[in-house]
Amino acid sequence: MTFTAAVLVAVAVFYTGWELLGARGLKTERRIESKTLFDLVKLSFGVVAGAGALVALVVAYRRQRVDEDGALRESTRLHTERFTAAVTQLGEESAAVRLGGVHALAGLADDAPTRGLRQTCLDVLCAYLRLPYTGEAELPEDDAQARHGYLALREVRHTIIRLIRDHLRLEAQHPHSWQGHDLDLTAVTFDGGDLSQANFSGGMVDFSGSVFSAGMVDFRGTRFSSGTLDFSGAGFSGSTVDFSGSIFSGGTAEFRDAQFSSGTVHFSGSFLSGATEFSGSAFDFSGSEFSGGTVSFDSAWLSDGQVFFSRADFSGGTVDFSGVDFSGATVRFGARFSDSRVTFCRARFSGGLVSFGDADFSGGLADFRSAEFAIARAYFSDPSGSSRARFSGGDVDFRGASGVAPINLLPPAGAPLPSGLSLPSTWHPSGT
Repeated sequence: MTFTAAVLVAVAVFYTGWELLGARGLKTERRIESKTLFDLVKLSFGVVAGAGALVALVVAYRRQRVDEDGALRESTRLHTERFTAAVTQLGEESAAVRLGGVHALAGLADDAPTRGLRQTCLDVLCAYLRLPYTGEAELPEDDAQARHGYLALREVRHTIIRLIRDHLRLEAQHPHSWQGHDLDLTAVTFDGGDLSQANFSGGMVDFSGSVFSAGMVDFRGTRFSSGTLDFSGAGFSGSTVDFSGSIFSGGTAEFRDAQFSSGTVHFSGSFLSGATEFSGSAFDFSGSEFSGGTVSFDSAWLSDGQVFFSRADFSGGTVDFSGVDFSGATVRFGARFSDSRVTFCRARFSGGLVSFGDADFSGGLADFRSAEFAIARAYFSDPSGSSRARFSGGDVDFRGASGVAPINLLPPAGAPLPSGLSLPSTWHPSGT
């Protein structure tokens, strides 16, 4: 087949050259000179040699393909044997043997001959974290054996988390980088773990339904640049979870229906880690419940993308937006403020769109003191004006705020201020 195709190409090239030269026929000769005969002989040998070379090339290519397929089958077979041995180690009683299995699986993922086999190794490591796990607070009192078993199992789990972190710190082009792979961490119980400086670029990273119950879970300096990060339905019930200095620059970060009941969650900036930056992600807290603990966005920078708190319930604890720079993102707080302390002190509303349409201030404190409203892009209504924020209780304090009053915050001229709403004197409408 290949030889026939080559002959047809050669004929086509010859015919095209013939046409380009404008030849109308061949000049006939009665006698062939020796030079012409010698040229014909050379041409014949050249054609034969070219055809032989082409056949040899095709045979070599097919042999190479066969050899490569055989090598892949052999490496896959060896990988499967090592994989089976490593998984068997994970099922042993001894924590030391389990640790050996964890490191063996990580090494297998690095050496996997295909992307699919690497993903299988990562799936098993994540599945180990998803196994039922008894936290320290649930251990029987004065049971030393149970505590020793817990600490050993905790070491195995934290080793898996650390290995994931180390591989996500590698450049995407590195042969051992795990960037772009899926990580299924649904319903995992976290009582600590270090994922700092990791680069979640591409793939699906799923923490939905996970419980952060104790210890510190460190996401400081992480970069979420594409793909999907899912914390939907996660429970923050005692850990310190720290996203300080992280960059959300693409993809989607989902915290829908998450429960913040105790502990501390930082999305804040600091002198050492820099500001947490939201510059292109869709960041969704819709339906989340803030009922205790502290959630801090202090000094974060929302320069682009979208952030949603639609149907969120601020019913307890402290949520801190102090010093946040709302400079370009679209942020919607269609939430219920019933018994939390939510502070926007020193926040700067300098661009983008921030809407408190459908917000219900029925209790607690919403503190906007010393906030700066540099341009009229902050709304206490839907931007279309179809619905306005409701003030039915609690304190909403704008004293010391500067700049342009948010749109639809002030009542119509002559109408009294809603109970609990405090404004700077320069914002008071006439007649109030």
